[in-house]
Amino acid sequence: MSEQYFEGIGRRKEATARVRLMRGSGRFIVNDKPIEQYFTRLGDVDAILAPFKVTGENPSALDVTVKVEGGGVTGQTGAVQLGLARALLLMNPDYRKILREGGLLTRDARVKERKKPGLKRARKAPTYTKR
Repeated sequence: MSEQYFEGIGRRKEATARVRLMRGSGRFIVNDKPIEQYFTRLGDVDAILAPFKVTGENPSALDVTVKVEGGGVTGQTGAVQLGLARALLLMNPDYRKILREGGLLTRDARVKERKKPGLKRARKAPTYTKR
């Protein structure tokens, strides 16, 4: 199996996705399941396929396999989207300007803020009681 592929790593919150892109028949597999079966929330599949839409690349001519770990649904969606954009960039470096303008090459660095001592969560203070 010496088929050439392009690999992009995407991260978002606690999620990490390894996306492999190769010429094929248009299959999109995420953790050994079809994409529609893995990402069931409305709009997630459209968000993941945004790099294809922006670049005008035909997704039915490419096979995509994704291994995604950690985080929740939102983090995994963002991680797969970034990984796909980076893989497309390796496949065709001319896409850099288009993907950059679409905001698809920027890693979203926002993560959960740590809990502080004396507080209930990161910023929520305990309720003040006079008596």
